[in-house]
Amino acid sequence: MLKRSKPSATERKKELFTHGTTQPMLKNDMKNFHSLSQLVLSAGALKPTPAVKHSKTTYFEIEILDAQNRKQICIVDKVTPTSTLRDVKHKFHKACPQWYPSRVGLQFERGGPFLKDYVNIQSIATSSIVTLYFTDLGQQVSWTTVFLAEYAGPLLIYLLFYMRLTYIYDAKESTRRLRHPVVHLACFCHCLHYARYLLETLFVHKLSGEHTPLKNLIKGCAFYWGFTSWIAYYINHPRYTPPSYGNRQITVSVLNFLICEAGNHFINVVLAHPNHTGNNACFPSPTYNPFTWLFMLVSCPNYTYEIGSWISFTVMTQTLPVGIFTLLMSIQMSLWAQKKHKVYLKKFDSYVYRKSAMIPFIL
Repeated sequence: MLKRSKPSATERKKELFTHGTTQPMLKNDMKNFHSLSQLVLSAGALKPTPAVKHSKTTYFEIEILDAQNRKQICIVDKVTPTSTLRDVKHKFHKACPQWYPSRVGLQFERGGPFLKDYVNIQSIATSSIVTLYFTDLGQQVSWTTVFLAEYAGPLLIYLLFYMRLTYIYDAKESTRRLRHPVVHLACFCHCLHYARYLLETLFVHKLSGEHTPLKNLIKGCAFYWGFTSWIAYYINHPRYTPPSYGNRQITVSVLNFLICEAGNHFINVVLAHPNHTGNNACFPSPTYNPFTWLFMLVSCPNYTYEIGSWISFTVMTQTLPVGIFTLLMSIQMSLWAQKKHKVYLKKFDSYVYRKSAMIPFIL
């Protein structure tokens, strides 16, 4: 049997040197591998780099035709889906400078209703090419101009009659007859009414940027200015007859007039400001102000207070022109109130059905 010879001293040193160097290297490699694996596990799964998507904006072409002869006027190109009819009108004005945006009427169909400026192009487009029909609306004016002209005229016209100018009344008769106190009260109430209208137009009402034909301004001014001249002529005439029941009739009428004027103002303030949710598209609700509690009974309390003011003015002055004006205003406002009431019925909850349009429990 062969016996293995013992290693020499040199070989033992060589073996110890080899084991002494390789064992620490293996331990270091294991530590590095363990650290790397922990790092990969903590980082989670590798996600691929997302590909960059290049969005393509879709543009529309608006073909504008003449509503009368269907001839093409121009093509407005590169219209984005978020553009409105107002933007299209401005681009149309750049292509055709003779047509101002305010007098441009656009229809989706011939003979159809005119599209509002806030209508979105994407909402009416069925393809990339949209055909609209153009109609010249004529000379236009802003609604602010209309209201200021309608209300400033009666304020100045009434004061001219109140001063009893010589080319309106006989000078001798005017100096000989003293004015009844109701004449001064009527002037104060009339001026207060139209001064409130002017201030609310400037600082309360939020009028849209839309315009109206110039003929509407002429008709409105003719109506208000003409009736004011007729009313002021009778009330400020030297031969004016005071009310039949004297001071009692005058006092009650003036108090009721002032209450209705205050109520009308507070209702207009509520209508001009959004509610607590920041949404204007809701049925106006009464506030802590008692004048706004009429919202619980009618949909249009501003018209209710307006008619109340003119009825009070009619009873206070006891003149036929004021009565006729009050009757015509009541008819017109009742039509406006019923139209607005129908809109409320379509938009809002069933509780509106328990309300009247303008006069509680009647109309």
